[in-house]
Amino acid sequence: MRGDTTQQLIMLTPVTPDTMVPADHPIRAIRTIVDRALASLSPTFNAMYDRIGRPSIPPEHLLKGMLLMSFYSIRSERQLCERLRYDLLFKWFLGLNITDDVFDHSTFSKNRDRLLEHAVAAQFFAAVREEAQRRRLLSSDHFTVDGTLLDAWASMKSVQPRDGSGPPTGGGKNPTVDFHGQRRTNETHVSSTDPEARLARKAEGQTTKLAYAGHVLMENRTGLVVDILITEATGRAEREAALTMLDRQRRSGRATLGADKAYDTADFVAACRGRDVTPHVAQHTTNRRSRIDIRVTRHRGYAMSQRVRKRVEEIFGWVKTVGGGRKLRYIGVAKNQLWAHITGAAFNLVRMARLERTAAPA
Repeated sequence: MRGDTTQQLIMLTPVTPDTMVPADHPIRAIRTIVDRALASLSPTFNAMYDRIGRPSIPPEHLLKGMLLMSFYSIRSERQLCERLRYDLLFKWFLGLNITDDVFDHSTFSKNRDRLLEHAVAAQFFAAVREEAQRRRLLSSDHFTVDGTLLDAWASMKSVQPRDGSGPPTGGGKNPTVDFHGQRRTNETHVSSTDPEARLARKAEGQTTKLAYAGHVLMENRTGLVVDILITEATGRAEREAALTMLDRQRRSGRATLGADKAYDTADFVAACRGRDVTPHVAQHTTNRRSRIDIRVTRHRGYAMSQRVRKRVEEIFGWVKTVGGGRKLRYIGVAKNQLWAHITGAAFNLVRMARLERTAAPA
């Protein structure tokens, strides 16, 4: 029998966003962790605002909104605020009622400097990591490090000589730029759109792009991100960032660090050993001698690190596809670092919810 398409308006109904979100939805477990992490940041939030004046948008709403952008691959803050008007799950995650007004997308731009000044994103990432530590999902002795290139929010047409002696271009919003035959390097050229972006390529034969270097330090046992860093894409960025992230960790004893062939250099291996870290680095033997010898490779732990370290690619894959990091949204290292901390925390939240759901008894 064919159904009737006649619709009647319901005048009153006892519906709240909480009743519309399924009880077994993974985001319920995620929200519990997020609320606990945000509660620990309350003193920081109090220091960010004056005691007098008009009430502002709660910083908790801004951070939760950024998390939703990572969870659901939302490409812009404008699109997020649009979905907040009709998506009940989004309103529930922020703690809004159905009839509550939604803040304007410009709120993110106006408050981003305040978030940067107080390092809120970094503190939130640390709070999520502490929650993972409290739930016994982290160890302090086995890590993996890796780096990748993230496309900057700037066109190759914006690359101009630093001395201003570039060739004339056509007029219009999208001028014609003929740079064929020119030798462009970071020493002689810079992007007029994003001066901190650098010309870089991942390997020989690949296209050179304006990019930043993204770095991740992963805990091997559960695959959680324990540190994430955005730097300028220089030739030594991966190894320097790895040492920086290692120095930030709280370790009680000796540790191991898995990495690919790019980290098989004399200075990096020596720096790791000086930090009481055993470098489980893949051996680079193409036309050269590896800095890792049989004293390291003969142990079973080395083979385990080499096998587990490939899981760090899953993090980069999630960050670039789901988290929207294949092409960065912001200009400058600082703003992109804020995005990286939020996206890294979002990955950990999804991973923690999955780990606990898998470990729960049937």
